[in-house]
Amino acid sequence: MLSGALALWAQEGPDLPDHPDRGVSAGGNWTESRSEDRMTAAKRVRFDLVADNTGDGDDQARVILFCTDGKLKLADFRPNIRLARPDWPGFWGQPQMRVRVRVDDSHSDHSWNWVHGHFLSMDKGTARELIGAHLFRVEFRTPEGPRIAEFSPAGLDLNRVRNACDLTPKKP
Repeated sequence: MLSGALALWAQEGPDLPDHPDRGVSAGGNWTESRSEDRMTAAKRVRFDLVADNTGDGDDQARVILFCTDGKLKLADFRPNIRLARPDWPGFWGQPQMRVRVRVDDSHSDHSWNWVHGHFLSMDKGTARELIGAHLFRVEFRTPEGPRIAEFSPAGLDLNRVRNACDLTPKKP
């Protein structure tokens, strides 16, 4: 379960722009935004990757990595469309949705935390697979049925991610 402050940060972002076009290129289709918490001086970095198969505008599906003081704090999949109800209780009772993930030529099923019906919180292992992949797809459920978001994560500057998030790529 996300704490109140962490859940708010996950919904609103870490005082960073909500749109990746306001950040700087982090390589490939990725953008990077940086800020510093005015009260704690925590260094915050956000990496955004927009889906290839969504239209232009604010409703584009995206993956966002939130890092604070050199550590990955959250990895979110935001479809930016209405999600179906959660279908699985997590170990601590938090709602989860089962998704199918394709990383290059590998497929796997995951149960990601369903956060207020707005987005899914990815596990760190999937985030590590994502940053080293050429092809990344997520099949998730909506009230209208299953949907697939397609991403092209290749080209990300892995040194930037390692320094900002202490995250290294992993093969599926």
